[in-house]
Amino acid sequence: METASPPLETASADELQSLEPSMQTVWSIKRGAFATIMAFAVFFYDLAHLFGTSALPFGVLTAIVAVLGLLYALIWPRLMYRNWGFSIRSEEIYIEHGVLNHIRTVVPLRRIQHLDVSQDLLEREFSLGRLVVHTAGSRSSDVVIPGLNLNEAERIRDRVKQFILEDPLMEDPV
Repeated sequence: METASPPLETASADELQSLEPSMQTVWSIKRGAFATIMAFAVFFYDLAHLFGTSALPFGVLTAIVAVLGLLYALIWPRLMYRNWGFSIRSEEIYIEHGVLNHIRTVVPLRRIQHLDVSQDLLEREFSLGRLVVHTAGSRSSDVVIPGLNLNEAERIRDRVKQFILEDPLMEDPV
């Protein structure tokens, strides 16, 4: 006899789950790498125009880009982390995120086509995963919850999958 899976927990908007704290580090590393590439590009621009006429002395533009990049790599991930939350409710997935542009997404579980758990190289080093929810529709049909513990992402995937398989409204009419 097959045992019934436990019902999906319900939560209000006040009970949002946050991402794993190590996601801040992953975001910082990614943004730091981008900022370093930009600083080197600006440095080579400065170097190429060393003997030309320029409004700024050599290295000032590079220093400005490096400082802004450092701020972007250290502060922005913390702001992103503070503004990320999600909740798996009885019939929907609710997500809130965004620093400047606050986005609230509701994904009805009945609209989910399939689910993936993925990792990039950095996420693998921190045992993090991303839950990718593919919904019915063609435009903006993927919803991603980053920064989950890998085991937690797989657990959520399996529980949502079980809901989809057991949902009587999803069965074909006779």
